[in-house]
Amino acid sequence: MRSPTRRRLAALAVCSTLLAAGCAGAGGIGDPDDPNSINVLMVNNPQMLDIQRLTAEHFSKRTGVKVNFTVLPENDVRDKISQDFTSQAGQYDIATLSNYEVPIYAKNKWLAPLDGFIAADPGFDQQDVLEPIRQSLTAADGKVYAQPFYGESSFLMYRKDILAAKNLTMPDRPTWQQVAEIASTVDGAEPGMKGICLRGQPGWGQLMAPLTTVVNTFGGTWFTQDWQAKLDSPEFTEATKFYVDLVRNHGEAGAPQAGFAECLNNMTQGKVAMWYDATSAAGLLEAQDSPVRGKLGFAQAPVVRTKSSGWLYTWAFAVQQASNKQQAAWKFLSWASGKDYETVAGQQLGWSKVPDGKRASTYQRPEYLKLGGSYAGATREAIATADPRNPGVQPRPAYGIQFVGIPEFTNLGTQVSQEISSAIAGRESVDEALRAAQGLADKVAKKYRN
Repeated sequence: MRSPTRRRLAALAVCSTLLAAGCAGAGGIGDPDDPNSINVLMVNNPQMLDIQRLTAEHFSKRTGVKVNFTVLPENDVRDKISQDFTSQAGQYDIATLSNYEVPIYAKNKWLAPLDGFIAADPGFDQQDVLEPIRQSLTAADGKVYAQPFYGESSFLMYRKDILAAKNLTMPDRPTWQQVAEIASTVDGAEPGMKGICLRGQPGWGQLMAPLTTVVNTFGGTWFTQDWQAKLDSPEFTEATKFYVDLVRNHGEAGAPQAGFAECLNNMTQGKVAMWYDATSAAGLLEAQDSPVRGKLGFAQAPVVRTKSSGWLYTWAFAVQQASNKQQAAWKFLSWASGKDYETVAGQQLGWSKVPDGKRASTYQRPEYLKLGGSYAGATREAIATADPRNPGVQPRPAYGIQFVGIPEFTNLGTQVSQEISSAIAGRESVDEALRAAQGLADKVAKKYRN
């Protein structure tokens, strides 16, 4: 356990670093010696900004626990979390991690197990957390290391009115070939409208997320069970060519730079007729002020050779092992991931802003279903059918659907995505991109073979 003096000095150092980096206003560090003051480091997603606004009135006033938030963009927060948790510096008691990082961090003993807190807090109702999400935050030792704030899979969002005008019907579980045919038909259905939006922006969490689900269902894999890289295999190549051809022929303008935010804007503004992406986007598209509210249909993630292909993801709160305020940290986790927070968010912000995709009881709330009824069932089904241990047609050496659950994937996935994004831009062929990607993946695989 770190001494109070060292913790105070380190906290001051972090504050100085944040200010020097121009991060003033992102949050702050509380008194490290105050047992009722905790520091939370989290991503700046809209749902996170909501809880930041609600905490003082609806949590701190009731519990006496002051919460000091530091809020940063995704890439920045991942770097900051890595720096603090891998060194066990203890500046932050809690951080937002995904189901990609949690098993890795838990294996390295950077996170505090939560089982004791869960057992002592029956009102939290751990069994109400959707099983795939619960399992994704349970490490190989069988212990729970994080609690979800919201969860998601991926599915196909489409304009019902556009398809109806073309006498088209979207199957509940379309194949990718059917989606490509529909995309070609609805391309240009309205002035400036393209057939589909697919991420082309480099990043392991951007382009590689949807593309890897396509690779899985075409029969490809990043690695075989004995750690042979397979990015130049016929299946991986076929899937990548399909994705690149689809987005180049019928996708959004500026596809090589389009990520989640850009596709959301394209869909909201009527510039595309379909979008394959996160289920968490549905609430944004169906918000009260959305131009496309009421015009959307939702189908399961398109498949080829697998029965399902949707990904599984959650932003979750985890407690640093080095924190000496774990009891206060659990109080915050219990509230932030619990049913009471959903009630507060729904009543204070509107039920379309409830962080869904994590609890079964959410899908029984009449207020939530009144606004989210068009996508709630499809979202829950997509999460229920996601299988991170067996996402393709062959055994895998590591867990994960849209990622490979190894520490090296952060860099590897990003580097490979840069090659494929370049192919989407037309600067190189898919074969050239995957030849370079295979070399990168083989270097990683060799570490695990040796």
